[in-house]
Amino acid sequence: MKPRISVITLGVDDLERAVGFYRDGLGWPTEGIVGTELEEGGVAFFDLQPGLKLALYPRVNLAQDAGVALERPGPASGASASAAEGALSHNVASREEVDAVMAQACAAGARLTKAARMVFWGGYAGYFQDPDGHLWEVAWNPKWPLPDD
Repeated sequence: MKPRISVITLGVDDLERAVGFYRDGLGWPTEGIVGTELEEGGVAFFDLQPGLKLALYPRVNLAQDAGVALERPGPASGASASAAEGALSHNVASREEVDAVMAQACAAGARLTKAARMVFWGGYAGYFQDPDGHLWEVAWNPKWPLPDD
């Protein structure tokens, strides 16, 4: 198997709210929710970079589609969002950009879990959770130059 990821799918409790967070709050382009006419419900896609998309899919539909139990309700239903099941990392070009992205995410409704600061590996990073409790790291790593966009 070639190590390749083309879509990262996040299960969400409220698809419209989640789309609003990423589209309106973070400014990520999307065609919006598609497939609402299908029995399985709608989904929204965001282009992250060439060959990689983020999909937002209702958590209950994702569990059903994957054939697994819906075990962990999201924070919108009152559950704790403290579990660290994994994190998505968004790398940026400077410390200042880390601070700007963190501020934008919090203004859009994210919950700050760790303010940005210098970290043990020589970079600068912080964490937030989106409205569904998904953990995001925003980081600047001076040893990882970013590709030109």
